[in-house]
Amino acid sequence: MAKTNNKDKKGVLKTIEVVGNALPHPAIIFVILSVAVVIISYIVSLIGTQVTYYDAKQAADVTIGAENLFSAEGLRYIFNSATSNFTGFAPLGTVLVAMLGVGVAEWSGLISTALKKLLTNVPARLLTAVVVFSGIMSNVASDAGYVVVIPLGAIMFAGAGRHPIAGLAAAFAGVSAGFSANLLIGTLDPLLGGITNAALEAAGSTVQVLPTANYYFMVASTFLLTILGTIVTEKIVEKNLGAYHGDFEPNKEKITDVENRGLRNAGISLLIFAVIMLILTVPENALLKAPNADGELVITEFLSKGLIFMILLVFMIPGYVYGKTVGKIKTTNDLVESMTDAMKSMGGYLVLAFFAAQFVSYFGKSNLGTILSVKGAEFLEGIGFTGLPLILGFIVISAFLNLFMGSASAKWAIMAPIFVPMMMRLGLSPELTQAAYRIGDSTTNIISPLMSYFAMIVVFAKKYDKESGIGTIIATMVPYTLVFLAGWVLMMIVWYVANLPLGPGAFIHI
Repeated sequence: MAKTNNKDKKGVLKTIEVVGNALPHPAIIFVILSVAVVIISYIVSLIGTQVTYYDAKQAADVTIGAENLFSAEGLRYIFNSATSNFTGFAPLGTVLVAMLGVGVAEWSGLISTALKKLLTNVPARLLTAVVVFSGIMSNVASDAGYVVVIPLGAIMFAGAGRHPIAGLAAAFAGVSAGFSANLLIGTLDPLLGGITNAALEAAGSTVQVLPTANYYFMVASTFLLTILGTIVTEKIVEKNLGAYHGDFEPNKEKITDVENRGLRNAGISLLIFAVIMLILTVPENALLKAPNADGELVITEFLSKGLIFMILLVFMIPGYVYGKTVGKIKTTNDLVESMTDAMKSMGGYLVLAFFAAQFVSYFGKSNLGTILSVKGAEFLEGIGFTGLPLILGFIVISAFLNLFMGSASAKWAIMAPIFVPMMMRLGLSPELTQAAYRIGDSTTNIISPLMSYFAMIVVFAKKYDKESGIGTIIATMVPYTLVFLAGWVLMMIVWYVANLPLGPGAFIHI
């Protein structure tokens, strides 16, 4: 059984891990939490708690109370929605489809050989920074980083003789805690900007924010979080984890001539595929572009729906070519076997995902997350903060609410109509409010079991340490949350005091 030397792990983090791992299996924890949501929804509905807020998406005031799941209608929902909750669980299809392609690349030996090649070219002292930075940059492809970068981070660390869970944590921190940072404009930028504009329009303002509203700030954040993530990984996380004594043994044999030829052929196939995808997506009338509401051909639908299938092909095509070159894949039976093996390894995740999907669905159906978000917003509005203290308080509230309501767009649709106009009245720009929200919304992703991919991270960790659990992941990720939040807040203070632009034409004050 895999074991991790935890003798150096002390204090709060050790307590979090011990308590967390002493809990039942994560699947059972989600069952308990689901029952708790049902009971709490009954109590809150009995009290009659209601909240009213302006919904930017519906462009109307909405009044809601807790949906009682401990009722005839609630029980019907619990039974009738169980299957659709599972099949509609957002990470499920993403993970399984991507893993079909990854399975081919892994089974054929392409990933192992490519990582050996990479490790001979990446200086050991830069490995951590490369993993964190890759995680942050993967956000341009939305959720792809969760199923690609995080497991690769663990494998790269193991191949370098370092603790694989430290590599997993470094990648997870980049992908999830650094979700808003990037050097490129991603899918989140226009999504949040659209909600901000809807809130501005509802408030009677003619001001509009662009998708590039936070670009300068997020570019700087990319470098800040890469540095902070590297420091936390090497100075805190690896020391807490101790030496790795697990069962996982990376392939340390030297790359043979046939493997080098396989890498070359796989690279050529990947290049050809990349050219085909550019032809399908870049030209003005590209086949994968679809008309938007204004009739313009845009790539948005492909980025939100088709990207995961492309990732499947990105791994499957070079994986197949590599396997054919080295002789690992001889027939189509071998190709199917590689994908079958990948699905076998996801059995534990499927069980966990079923119960996690029920809990997430019940929590959303009960309206408890929305009620908590609106109450938190009203509290912050009522304490009378202004200027920088208001921004900092807003970041903290956003980070706290993110523990209970994971969707960035759903929370922003509730909070933007409250905070954007309020801060504008105090002379603070909507671009600033949006940037502050993104800080809070990102940093606590990695310590919230409500985050859609959290269950998957637990499964990944168990590959390297069978004794790890929710407590291990939370205890490992807490330092990232605290350091990222503190560093990002400090950067916001500097940005505010220096009155730097947040993006092209986007300033701190109105």
